Formats: sequence, C-alpha cells, structure tokens
Amino acid sequence: MLDRIILKIRRGESPFYRSLLRIIKASLRSRFPVPSILLPIYGLLYHAWFGVLFGSRWALNYFFREPMFRSRCVSIGDRFHLWLLPDITGHPRITIGDDVNFYGAVSITSGRIFDEPRLAIGNRVDIGHNVSIVVNREIVIEDDVKIASGCRFMDTDAHPRNPAMRSLNEPPDPGEIKPVRIGRFAWIGQNAFVLKGVTIGEGAIVGVGSVVVTDVPPHSIVMGNPARVVMKNIDRQPGPQPASTLQD
Repeated sequence: MLDRIILKIRRGESPFYRSLLRIIKASLRSRFPVPSILLPIYGLLYHAWFGVLFGSRWALNYFFREPMFRSRCVSIGDRFHLWLLPDITGHPRITIGDDVNFYGAVSITSGRIFDEPRLAIGNRVDIGHNVSIVVNREIVIEDDVKIASGCRFMDTDAHPRNPAMRSLNEPPDPGEIKPVRIGRFAWIGQNAFVLKGVTIGEGAIVGVGSVVVTDVPPHSIVMGNPARVVMKNIDRQPGPQPASTLQD
C-alpha cells in the first residue's frame, strides 16, 4: 500500500499528488532560517563537531589501531601516523621507517608461494587513501616516496599464465613473481598501477592512471597504458642524503 502511494506521488497522478510532490521537493530544498545573531554559535558548533571527530579518531588510532598494526609488522620507526587500520591478508614481513604517513585505507596482501614475502617502506614515505599492495616476494619503497590515492603495486599477476593451472586454482610459478622497487624521491600519481618486475628510478614521476610494466629511468616522467617516457632529466639537483633504513 505504501509503495503504491509513493509511486503515485512520484508520478504526480492527480492534482493532489502533484501538489504533494511539489511540497516534498520544496521541503528538501529549504533551509532552517537561522537568525544572524546565532551564526557565531553555529560556527562554534561546527568547529566543535570536527574537534570531536578528530579527537575520537586520534584516540582510536593512538590506543588501538596503531598498536594493532604494529603487532603485525617486523618493525615500525618513529612518528608513524595512520588514519585507518591497514588491512593485512597473508603473512608479509613488513618493515617501516621513520616519519611515514598512511593517509587512509591501505591493504597489504600476500599469498602462499614464498615463506617470507617482504614489504620494506623507507623513511618519510607518504601513502594516500585506497592504496593496495600485493607482495608475494618483495616490494621495496625507498625514502621520500610519495604515493597518491588509488595506486596499486603488484609483484605478481595473481594467477598463473598457464590456463590449466588457472582452472585448478593453482598459484603462479615462483619464476613468474618478480620484485618491485620504487626509488628515492619518486612520485606515483593517482590510480597508477605498478606491476611485477618494475624498478622506478630515483626522482621519477608516474602520471595519473598510468600502468607501469617496464622500468622507469631516474628523473623521468612516464604516462599512459602502458606507461611511456614523456620527459627525461627532470630536476637533477641533488637532494639530501639521509641514511636509509632499507637493506638489499
């Protein structure tokens, strides 16, 4: 009965229902008439609202999320910051340097092929929201790398090339799994894919939405699917040379 009435209103089947539809639309577009004298109070409420949200999130991160994530890692350096609890599937060995930031949802997945798949994240690395890392052998992210939201890193194709093995749900052959390395000062643009066996050189930039299937030279810009070099020798001025926590 209620569904039928709602349908009549949406269709405006009679003058009564059309009037009712106009009233509903006007109500949805109306606003509460706040006297100007009360606007400062609402301004305080606005800041208080976000203060409560950020304070609650800080407490949740400080007392629960960060310690839980730390328990799943081999080591985490000083001043690590996260916004959401990373989702870890499998048994990756995760090491993280100092001053690393996870600015949203990060998923880290490993499979059954190798005993100790390794994810190594250096110092001063920023990782955006909704970033996925699939590590079955090794993925290394060196110091001062910036990773935008929506990026994906994979050291495997996830399924074997052989169709018979795929039909049996077998894992890829170990020879099909190849390490990934992101060099110092690299910048990975939003929604980029970095696939197995790729090394991205120091200071390189990967454009938005690019699919990287071959090595990227240092101090170059790549874009496209598959990603190709569009500019070389960008900004070769030497940066600081801090001691890295990563070991080959």
